[in-house]
Amino acid sequence: MTEFFLHLLDSGGYLGIFLLMVLENIIPPVPSEVIMGLGGIAVADGRMQIAPLMIAGSLGSVLGNIFWFEIGHRLGHERFRPLIDRWGRWLLIEWRDVEALQRFFLRHGQWVVFVFRFMPIGRTVVSIPAGLSRMSRVRFLLWSGAGIMPQ
Repeated sequence: MTEFFLHLLDSGGYLGIFLLMVLENIIPPVPSEVIMGLGGIAVADGRMQIAPLMIAGSLGSVLGNIFWFEIGHRLGHERFRPLIDRWGRWLLIEWRDVEALQRFFLRHGQWVVFVFRFMPIGRTVVSIPAGLSRMSRVRFLLWSGAGIMPQ
């Protein structure tokens, strides 16, 4: 897989970084640390510049997060209930837990989205509850972008 990253970086440049970061957010096992790390090496070698690298990586990451946000947004909180009723016991969650999480997310969602962007495990997954709770797209993009840019 590393060969694929290196080839896409060498042949695609900033567009390659953008596409890999989109994939990193849609298919989480693709590690952004490797993608941006290789981009950093390209900057050190003089093959890329830091500002366009950060812009391409950030935009790719935001676009990948929009994918999961839209799934949550289109599914909606109430349409999630049959999934919990059927599979909740295996996931160790009940509908009342989902409702409590929904209330928490409605009150503090923007901070949750921002903070989770710094966590390797939760940064992609947090887009789903943001969509489920019908957070506005603009608010989601602002808080996601604020959490993604420093990375």
